[in-house]
Amino acid sequence: MPTQSNIPLALAYDDVLLVPQRSRIKHRADTNTATYLTSKIKLALPFLSANMDTVTESQMAIAMARAGGLGVIHRFMTIKDQVKEVDKVARFEGFFIDNPYTTHPDKPVRHIIENIALNGVSSYLVVDQKNKLLGLVSRRDVIFETDHSQKVSQVMTPLKSLITVPPGTTKDKAKKLFAKYKIEKLPVIKRDGTLAGLITAKSIENYELQPLATKDELGRLRCGAAVGVVGDYLERAGALLTAGADVLVVDVAHGQNAASLEAIAALRKTYHQAQIIGGNVATPQGVKDLIKAGVDAVKVGIGPGGICSTRMVTGVGVPQFTAVMQCTAAAKGTKVKVIADGGTNYAGDIAKALAAGASTIMLAGWFAGTNESPGEIIVRNNRKFKVHRGSASFSSQVDRGARTGTLKNGLNTIVPEGVESLIEYKGGVSDIIYQLLGSLRSAMSYCNATTIKELQQNAKFVRITSAGFRESKTHNVDEI
Repeated sequence: MPTQSNIPLALAYDDVLLVPQRSRIKHRADTNTATYLTSKIKLALPFLSANMDTVTESQMAIAMARAGGLGVIHRFMTIKDQVKEVDKVARFEGFFIDNPYTTHPDKPVRHIIENIALNGVSSYLVVDQKNKLLGLVSRRDVIFETDHSQKVSQVMTPLKSLITVPPGTTKDKAKKLFAKYKIEKLPVIKRDGTLAGLITAKSIENYELQPLATKDELGRLRCGAAVGVVGDYLERAGALLTAGADVLVVDVAHGQNAASLEAIAALRKTYHQAQIIGGNVATPQGVKDLIKAGVDAVKVGIGPGGICSTRMVTGVGVPQFTAVMQCTAAAKGTKVKVIADGGTNYAGDIAKALAAGASTIMLAGWFAGTNESPGEIIVRNNRKFKVHRGSASFSSQVDRGARTGTLKNGLNTIVPEGVESLIEYKGGVSDIIYQLLGSLRSAMSYCNATTIKELQQNAKFVRITSAGFRESKTHNVDEI
């Protein structure tokens, strides 16, 4: 039983400040914010969007990856729907599309019109039962057709009229062919005529517009996807990996419980090469348990988030600065990375978390309420809002229970550990990303750090009192 004398002090981000140092850095643009999410996934920015149903689906994941970070698509949907969200990210920007949309020649034109609208693409490749390319049907082939019952084979551009390329065609070679033939699509076919993929002019254009984007070896945008620890999690994980998810995030409030550790071990055994993130934990032993189970990165944070009420409801948690620092120390000497999840109330908290040892930061409230976050805009008193809620909030649990049929014991059995809120509409997420990036770069220049690794090596902290925190904020002014 603990006694008052052996209860340690733990600190939040508000309890500390980074100490400025003599710096060789002349401008904050001279800093490099590249980091590793896992030992195999490099990011240009250390920012992750949280796997929450009011924060990250495909639109947010695309924006995050294009900026140089990564989005984790939440799991509170059917496997089919989550796979669709991952697929949208994987297809968005890779200059080589290895699994393009296809159709068969005997399908009616009606089918193409419906699916072009449904999937947001402008064309389908036409293949036979053996996946041999027969032609291409585009929006312009069907948009003015009045007989929607006729077959695709009657309106498609046949193979003999297409320019095709073999597997291994480079981006530069494709660009030359686009310019020479004034076309926008290059089907990739093998020697036997079977379809191997597709290169589009738009995919190359997008690829080159975002030099810092987080991409895989095929040039596709990367994303993460969340899975649970019971039920269909193994099936879900397999489907997500097949769809193109680059990392699995085991999503559970207490990452150190038996169900979580067993699920991670099962995922590692079943999908040997998968990148797996476990969490959440807040102690060195939690990190060690997750590493033993087989994770590539650990999410740290029990209850620090702005819409999380776990600490107030259960009395359990560790202030985030101490949790990050201690958990990072526990992972030292391994290849496992630490993700600081939650508690960043101010932009400066991001630099504090990284300096304390985290490799990346998972953000929720910062990115909620943007164009890219899920949900409709609500107008109230001529002001725009979006809903933001914790994954353990009452409404979130009710929605999941209604969808999965697990509300048999009634609403009174739900114990919320999060809240729902209206968050003011913020516009595009890219503006927020670059504001946070600017704050981080400034902090690095103050600390004489050109890289995040140098920030961690050079960082010096001081503890402050409540008066010091009050002094740190704007005060004695009427802000405009």
